Amino acid sequence: MNKNQVIYLDNNATTAVDAEVFEAMRPFFCERYGNPSSIHRFGGSVAAEIEDARRKVADLLGSGFRDSEGNAAEIVFTSCGSEGDNAAINAALTARSGRNKIVTSIVEHPGVLAYCKELSHHGFEIEYIPVDERGRLDLAYAERAIDDSTAVVSVMWANNETGTIFPVETMAKMAHAKGALFHTDAVQAVGKLPINLNASEIDFLTLSGHKLHAPKGVGALYVRRGTRFKPLIFGGHQEKGRRGGTENVTSVIGLGKACELAQRNLAIESVQLSRLRDRLEAGVRERITHIRINGDLANRLPNTSSISFEYIEGESILMLLDMLNICASSGSACTTGSLEPSHVLRAMNLPYTAAHGTVRFSLSKYNTADEIDFVVESLPAVIERLRSISPYWEERDK
Repeated sequence: MNKNQVIYLDNNATTAVDAEVFEAMRPFFCERYGNPSSIHRFGGSVAAEIEDARRKVADLLGSGFRDSEGNAAEIVFTSCGSEGDNAAINAALTARSGRNKIVTSIVEHPGVLAYCKELSHHGFEIEYIPVDERGRLDLAYAERAIDDSTAVVSVMWANNETGTIFPVETMAKMAHAKGALFHTDAVQAVGKLPINLNASEIDFLTLSGHKLHAPKGVGALYVRRGTRFKPLIFGGHQEKGRRGGTENVTSVIGLGKACELAQRNLAIESVQLSRLRDRLEAGVRERITHIRINGDLANRLPNTSSISFEYIEGESILMLLDMLNICASSGSACTTGSLEPSHVLRAMNLPYTAAHGTVRFSLSKYNTADEIDFVVESLPAVIERLRSISPYWEERDK
């Protein structure tokens, strides 16, 4: 390995823009810069490209509905996953006015949890579904929690820290049985798992472009046809009145291209990523003692590995890895800076000595076996160095 080469294993935080995506975007910066809402053909041709991108997003999600103009009317373009989460919950509360309860999981992304916390100050009851030590939802608790006062159930498709996949189709049926709507934050799942919304009862689904090799600052929200939708952002008539504001044309085009590529390559990339993840974990298990691999190992994302190195601090591990040009994380990028273990690990009742030493490695199609081998070879010295100065390591057997 080139000592100056960056090994990027933080792809659940963000991904590199695919070269094909960048080339698809390029003309819309300086050549085809028209406003898609303009009447003239220069702008109108851009509007047609946006609709083509919308169809590509819909195809990846298995959203087959097309309106009378042939457009994928169930897709609304947004700025990011958090906006999509907020917009979906806001719309659901409006559609089910008179109900004041939101049911979500205790391990959701801050895009859901922070909004729910805010809503709790405005008269809404929030109930949190717990998880077990593998990060799996307590479905019996969920079934009891969802009742006739529930307006919306919001559960992520796959956890961003552990990769654990949740039974969202089952949860959607539970919600509908009580007359509630169902939303899933699928930011980590889209492009990594096959999705067929035509065959599900999901009402809202959120995705974010920068998690699947599109640019930052663009996302999409799926709104099942026939579902009442009150906009979160008011302004012009864009997105058929569902989100005001001039479209982020270049990024929307990029998102469409990224979804096209993801649909084409999903099956192959899933196998490749699983093999690299397993190679990483096997190497770490072989060389380092006192570790835990977190999450539901039988049902998780192919690219995500959450490993706890007991008796040391995860932030120290990350700093030493960074000195080797290895990029990883301790959990969600949206909570970086907190000295507390992540809310996900706390919810899983991970021991304090393990939770503080947790590192998330998240892979992409650009990672190689050589990179994984370099990480595996480098980690033992990092862990040994930190344990040699850790008081917890000295006290472990006492």
